[in-house]
Amino acid sequence: MPKLKVQNLANLEVEVAEGQTLLKALQAQSTDWMHACGGKGCCTTCRIIILQGMEHTAPLTAAEIRYRDRGRLKDNERLTCQCTLTSGEITGKVPEQTKLPHMSYSS
Repeated sequence: MPKLKVQNLANLEVEVAEGQTLLKALQAQSTDWMHACGGKGCCTTCRIIILQGMEHTAPLTAAEIRYRDRGRLKDNERLTCQCTLTSGEITGKVPEQTKLPHMSYSS
């Protein structure tokens, strides 16, 4: 099963089921993650910086393309509410701007 590893959350590892978004996988494991629009792809607060394994992600969704075209989503970022994995493992981190105050983040 594909896996998400979040480096600055103490190397948290989350299994991601086929067709499941990263956000849904994180929520299924009771991990809080910023998502102001409720996971609808209408904002960029749920983004993740991909450090390794971008090749294991499904193609960009229409929402991600729209934000990328507007300069609000960098080439190494994905929206966790939109991104699914095709195989393998990806490593990412929570951007500084969307860290939640009650969570403990490592460097």
